[in-house]
Order: sequence, then C-alpha cells, then structure tokens
Amino acid sequence: MSVAAESNLQEAVSSFKELDERISHLNDILSLISWDQKTMAPKKGRQLFSGAIGTLSTEIFKLITSKEMNHLLSVLTSAEAQDHLDAATKAAVRERAAENRKLTSIPEAEYKNFVILTANANSVWEEAKEKGQFSIYEETLEKIVSTVQKFAEYYGYQGHPYDALLEEYEPGLTVEILDPLFADLREKSIQLLNRIKTASDVPESNFLNKEFSIDKQKAFNRYILPKIGFDMEAGRLDETVHPFAQQVNTGDVRITTRYNKDNLRSAIFGTIHEAGHGMYEQGVDPDYEGTAIRGGTSFGIHESQSRFYENFVGRSVDFWKYFFHDLKEHFPEELSDVSLEQFYRGVNTVEPSFIRVEADELTYNLHIMLRYEIEKGLIEGSIAVKDLPEVWNSKMKEYLGITPPNDSLGVLQDIHWSFGGFGYFPSYSLGNLYAAQIYYTMKKEIADFDSVIKQGEFRVIREWLRKRIHQHGKLYKPNELIKKVTGEALNANYLVRYLEEKYTKVYNLSNKM
Repeated sequence: MSVAAESNLQEAVSSFKELDERISHLNDILSLISWDQKTMAPKKGRQLFSGAIGTLSTEIFKLITSKEMNHLLSVLTSAEAQDHLDAATKAAVRERAAENRKLTSIPEAEYKNFVILTANANSVWEEAKEKGQFSIYEETLEKIVSTVQKFAEYYGYQGHPYDALLEEYEPGLTVEILDPLFADLREKSIQLLNRIKTASDVPESNFLNKEFSIDKQKAFNRYILPKIGFDMEAGRLDETVHPFAQQVNTGDVRITTRYNKDNLRSAIFGTIHEAGHGMYEQGVDPDYEGTAIRGGTSFGIHESQSRFYENFVGRSVDFWKYFFHDLKEHFPEELSDVSLEQFYRGVNTVEPSFIRVEADELTYNLHIMLRYEIEKGLIEGSIAVKDLPEVWNSKMKEYLGITPPNDSLGVLQDIHWSFGGFGYFPSYSLGNLYAAQIYYTMKKEIADFDSVIKQGEFRVIREWLRKRIHQHGKLYKPNELIKKVTGEALNANYLVRYLEEKYTKVYNLSNKM
C-alpha cells in the first residue's frame, strides 16, 4: 500500500470510529430510555414518550444509512483495506455494514413508524395480559406482523422468509438448519419426558408453593447476586412484568425480575438467568466501549450465558450445597422441614407448565419450538393473527399435553412480539445447546469443577467465561466463537447427554434411552 493510500485509509478509519462512537452513544441513551419505559415510567407517560423514542431511533437510522457511512464502508470493506485493519476495527466494520445493508432496505418513514408502533405496543400488551383479553392486543399485533413481513421482503432471503429475521439474532442460521436440529431435540426430549412420566420415585415440590415473603425473596436475590459474580456497582436489580437485561454501557448493566409470593423458584432462577446476561455485558473488554462490537456476539450465545448460570450452575446440587443454609435463614419457617436433597430434587421436577420462563429444563425447549412454529406461520402467512389464541392452545396441547385456561397464561405471556422480536425465540434453545457444549468443555478445563461451585468459588467460573467468551464482545461470529471455545461446531448431543444424566439421577431412572 502506497503512503498516500495508507494515509487515506487511516483517515477513513478515524472518521469511521468517530461515527461508530456517535451511534453507540445514542444507542446507550436509547437503552436507558427503553429500561425506564419498562420499569419506572408512569403508565400515562409511556405512550406520549414513544414519539421521542421514534425520533431518537430515526436519528440513529440516519447515521447508519448516511452518505458518510456508505462512503466509509465502501472504503473499509475493500479487500485491500481489510488486509490492513486490526481485528477489532474489522469486526466493527462488519457489524455496521450488516446494519447498513438491513436499514438501507427500509424506507426511513416506515422505520420510524415501526419504532413508534412497537414502543406503544408494550403498554397495549401489558393491558391485554393483565385483563387476559387477546382482543385488546390483536389490532396492534396485526400491524406489527404485517410490518415485519414487509421488512423480511426488504431484507431479502434465499429460502424461507423467516430466514431474513433469524439473521438478525443468529447470523448464518436458517430454517433449513433449524428444522432438523429442533426435530431431533424434540424427539429426544419427548422420549425422556415419557420415561419420567412413568418414574416411581417422583420428587416432591409442593413446599416451593407456600407463601414466601416477597421482601425476603428480594433480600435473598440481592444477597446471591454479587456472590455469583454480578457486579452491583456496575448494575442494578429492579422489578418488571417480564424479566430482561438492559445494557447501557459496560459499567451500567440493568437486570429485572418478577416476584410471586406463591412460587419461590420464579424470582430466584429468573434473577440468576438475567445475571448471566448481565455478567456477559459487564465482562466485555472496556476498550470496545463506544463501538459496534461492545455487547454479546449473538442472541444464542447471550442466552447460553443466562441458561448456563440459571440451570447448569443454579439448579445444580452443588450450588445449593453452598446456598441452601442461607436460603433457610431467609425462610426458616417455610423450609424448616425441607432437606437439601428434597430441595434440589424439588427445584428440578419435570412437569409441563403454561409459563415458558418458569418451565423446567426439559420441557422448556418444547415451549420454544411451539413459538418457532407459530412465528414461521405468521411470517409466511399460513397463520392469521386473529387465530393465534386457538392455534397457541392447540399446539400447547400437542407439545405439552396441557391447555391454557386463559390468554394471559397462553398467547399473551411473552413480551417479544411487542417489540417486533420475530426470530428471537429460537435463540433460547440455541442458548441451551451452546451452554451444554460450553459446560462439558469447562468441566474438562477447570479442575474439580463441582467443588468450585460447592465451595462458592464462582469467580473461577466467571473468569473462565470472561476470558473465553465475554471479553470478546462481537469480535467473533457465533459459529467462530463456539468453535474457538469448545474446539468444534455446535453439537446438539451435549444437551441431550446433559439432560439424560441429570434427570436419570433426579428421578432415579434405571434404563437409559
């Protein structure tokens, strides 16, 4: 490269980084607004503020699709430039180029209208869920689905229109890849579920459904969060209708949970789940702050961290060997006659349930597959929004053998469609698949892994994850990262193995699959 060319390249890199930082800072502000709207904002002000959210999102849209960005990307994506960029800059260019391709396909006015529509939709969904009436939400959801269908056409795809939406959450994933992967997991899960249904040694779990003080639940959650590795000086815990994690920056990661006085498991494991997301964001290399690569590499990898902490760590017997005494101190009367073994088996019972976020590890994936099938149908047009309650209940009966008694426990239970998150749900099961593969790799590399958990040395686990996954942000694509961490591509056999090993012990099953 000539001296002049090198100078021009450095100038382009400098201009790109300035623009990248501006976009990142505006996204930080948008994240803060989004968190406030879902947690703290008065109900009457939420809809009025949606216009401001639309305006700010449009400004970000304009920057990503600007002539300046188009010019810089044309320079920095050239073969010659790519050979001279460092890894972080190359990854940031890759991410902004992907956003640019997607957003330049959407007319600006349509994008702003969609942002406002989805900002308002959250409040409509909350009202419908609270009243248990899908009809309240139907018109809003029809508008969202119609827009998402249009966006899929704008983005373009080679196979199924749903592929265009999957790409946003898990780059490289398609219906052609996902269908057989889910079909195999479904078959193995149902086989194990049928064996569990005939088990003679069924764990008792009714003691978890007594009345547990919400204030004490809050105190216990705040007690365990810093112990498992979530930095409370770089985050906070709040309440919301639907738990989520929201990153403002690496030093401000906010997680939420919800409490149920009649269900001790819900808030505990929901909080641990969101802490997994939070620790991922807190662990990203600070040098990536203000760039497109700050944040998790994909939604599937992100879910692998939350599901790993919630299930592979949080539902393990060794976790409760460390924390059970503390839990009993918070609830001395409610758990006075419950042993550690009873508690461990109780929190790992398998029973088809209506609520996805409260589902056991085995049936959880069936919830995801149900939503995946419905989303595909909505996007391809074979399922109408007006028929969703009926379709949902029918698939719940087919997949889980139960029928929701109302829309709140059925089609209205998830927030994702309100923010236009079609293509998101498969990430949850992908997270389980990634987590299992990471789990077995970690057990090979951390000496006496079980004792590390039993002794409460969670820092060892967090630092292992931080070194291999968290610090990299979006530096690597998900398929590159999982191979870098585990030495092989995504392999569903690890999750099947984990579920088989775990539930054989929990239910004292004698015959393997």
